[in-house]
Amino acid sequence: MKKIVVLTGAGISAESGLKTFRDADGLWEGHRVEDVATPEAWDRDPEMVLDFYNQRRKQARLAKPNQAHISLAQLDQFFTTVVITQNVDDLHERAGSKKIIHLHGELFKVRSTINAKLIYDWQSDLKIGDFCESGSQLRPHIVWFGEEVPMLIVAASECRDARYCIIVGTSMQVYPAAGLVGFLPKDCEVIYIDPKPTISYELNNIKNLSLIKSKASLGVSNLIEQLIGKRETG
Repeated sequence: MKKIVVLTGAGISAESGLKTFRDADGLWEGHRVEDVATPEAWDRDPEMVLDFYNQRRKQARLAKPNQAHISLAQLDQFFTTVVITQNVDDLHERAGSKKIIHLHGELFKVRSTINAKLIYDWQSDLKIGDFCESGSQLRPHIVWFGEEVPMLIVAASECRDARYCIIVGTSMQVYPAAGLVGFLPKDCEVIYIDPKPTISYELNNIKNLSLIKSKASLGVSNLIEQLIGKRETG
């Protein structure tokens, strides 16, 4: 089966009602990024950080997968498909996609502050005094600014043998995620879906690049129909 790698960002979840990382005023739900999404913020005011992610978890729980998520999940029936997402919500999972790599962590998981390998599923609010089995405070299982992206190597490896790459909901301007297209084979067909696509440095070096100027739900669903149709006819 031909392999498809899908790179997704905040724009695909925006149609499900989840706000993109930064609002128009440069803030994230009224907070500066430095106050809620850095190791320094955690050291300075862990209660504020926990409250921020508790609110994000509640919002994500109420959101539902949109047509873009649902259409991407259909690919599993016809292609070897890997979704590599910068999003921390679980909308790809709930839509039915089988193989998902979360580059920036997951809202519905938490981890130990002294042992990053101790990771737990978590649906409720996370509070000061919630400890791991080793007795240390739990924190959101989120990759904050200034932290390493442990899943990047896994994601890069998945890109190396892709036949198609679909990019949706991301400007491909944020690193290290934007650099993943550099690991694609030279003959890989890259389809970039965005209402107002901006050709980044990385995308400008792609030989087989196609643009679909559309919002995620419409652009993805139409593209998936075409790809499945091509697969079924030959």
